[in-house]
Amino acid sequence: MKKILGILAATMVLLLGAIVLIGQNAGGQAQGRGGAAAPAQPMSFFVTSVGKGDGANYGGLAGADAYCQSLAATAGRGGSTWHAYLSTQGANAVNARDRIGTGPWYNQRGQRIGQNVAELHGDTIEQARLGNALGKQYSLTEKGGLVNGIGDMPNQHDILTGSQPDGRGYTDGMDHTCSNYTSNAEQAVGRGSVQLGHVDKQGGNNGSWNSSHASRGCSQPNLVATGGAGLLYCFATN
Repeated sequence: MKKILGILAATMVLLLGAIVLIGQNAGGQAQGRGGAAAPAQPMSFFVTSVGKGDGANYGGLAGADAYCQSLAATAGRGGSTWHAYLSTQGANAVNARDRIGTGPWYNQRGQRIGQNVAELHGDTIEQARLGNALGKQYSLTEKGGLVNGIGDMPNQHDILTGSQPDGRGYTDGMDHTCSNYTSNAEQAVGRGSVQLGHVDKQGGNNGSWNSSHASRGCSQPNLVATGGAGLLYCFATN
């Protein structure tokens, strides 16, 4: 009897081992099919790694868009249409939010920074509570680099937008766009300046990514003095 029980016990051990092995193989195959990392999404958003160097003068919207397009091309993404995230004022004014496509948008590493325009700007209370993924670690340049922010030397976190927090332009009669991105003049705030966002969402008691404060003027020294370098947000519209 003891011999029979021993044989049965050994048989059960072998059966259990076989079942475990089959399960592991099946699980490994499933992981290989369903657990494989999805292909990285192509870059559809970046912060310019360097400004044009002429203050807020980009030659207007067309010039700013062309600058985004050229940097995208150097990064291998010239096949898409790129627009700078900028609002304008006056006749035929346009809103930044209306010229960047519908999303979703991904940074140079394939990380999603916004699903759509509403999420990007927190249009609903819930979207505003959750926020978007923009910030120092996700708002990367076309090269995949970080932009200097608070605590870095030099601080370059100011990004030209000319926009209010909802992504729309100003209608109060003051110049918030450095004459629609054609001026590099030395002027005082409110008499020729550009509204700026903070790429790291920090500083100045207003961490808005797209509307933190105005520059001191429109020249390159003005932009540097307020913590920037004349950088832009660029979005692929298709």
